[in-house]
Amino acid sequence: MAVLTFAPSWVIYFTCMWIFALSSEETKTVKPGDDVTLQCQSPRDANITLSEWSRPDLKKDGYVFFFRENRPYESFQHPSFSGRVQLRDPEMKDGDASVILKNVTINDTGTYECRVSVIGNGLELINTTYLKVEDSGHTAGNTWTEGHKDGGDKDEGKAGNPGLTVVLTVTAVFLLAVFVGFVIHRQHKQRRDQQVHYIAAVPQQV
Repeated sequence: MAVLTFAPSWVIYFTCMWIFALSSEETKTVKPGDDVTLQCQSPRDANITLSEWSRPDLKKDGYVFFFRENRPYESFQHPSFSGRVQLRDPEMKDGDASVILKNVTINDTGTYECRVSVIGNGLELINTTYLKVEDSGHTAGNTWTEGHKDGGDKDEGKAGNPGLTVVLTVTAVFLLAVFVGFVIHRQHKQRRDQQVHYIAAVPQQV
């Protein structure tokens, strides 16, 4: 609790920045067979040393795209993305780490995260994109949803990104704890100051 009470300002600041990065998730809707650009823009003067695109649900099996030392590493790539992903700008000029995903399929529906590393800094999350592949006016999830077309339209508005909802809920609880801790600390300090003033005001017996 000491961190929450003695350093509430910077904790709140970085937590709010984290919330902003998550809540600003971009949504792209495309059709099967399309090519789509997944945006990732770091500071224009950034000297990018590493760029990685991942899907949280697939990361344990490989990256969507992994670029380091001026070349892509296909051996780190998830098999389903092999030969289908390339940098929009191979030189990543002006901090552009966006990629083009070619010939999308319904299995490409999901959340994509872009992280980059620049000289002197570690990996940082730059952008999150939710890609939605639709066919004939219906939201196409992964192949698991193919047998649930009857309820597809009803659940479409609920699909979103459940992981994001959980993160935001946890973050809101955390911020509330920070605020409560700060209020308690402030009240305790005020009571202590009042006690000091009272003692100072009472005449001392000789």
